[in-house]
Amino acid sequence: MQAWMEPLLALLALPRFGLSTLFVAAFISATLLPIGSEPALFGLLKLNPELFWPAIAVATLGNTLGGMVDWWMGYGAHQVADKYHRSRMHLKALDYLQRLGPKACLLSWLPIVGDPLCAVAGWLRLPFWPCAGYMLVGKFLRYLCMTTVLLWMFPR
Repeated sequence: MQAWMEPLLALLALPRFGLSTLFVAAFISATLLPIGSEPALFGLLKLNPELFWPAIAVATLGNTLGGMVDWWMGYGAHQVADKYHRSRMHLKALDYLQRLGPKACLLSWLPIVGDPLCAVAGWLRLPFWPCAGYMLVGKFLRYLCMTTVLLWMFPR
């Protein structure tokens, strides 16, 4: 197993593949898998500080596309979940999200609840493109702020 994994990791670690690796990490971390893309972004920027804006853009795009996949998963799961979840707290949370509408996706940057929030937006059948736009803004601001703070705290 290690024989195939070492060359793959070496290939992905090359600077010329850094942005594509960052895109994959950001995309996967936006799905419901518990993986963070921030270490990949920070590591890439420590190795290549000149890639600040391209890296922020690639991470934002990958994370937003992953959030859009969450939206579609939620959209498809709507009928199944309706059959099994009717608790008062559940209905209250859904009512709150419906009142907020697509603007709720602005909170998709939050840890733990942000990615499931995108799925719930799809489940509620909130409009896709406005949700995607709010996801994009929220995720961009998260990456920009988090990366700026980390680079300021750890300059070398």
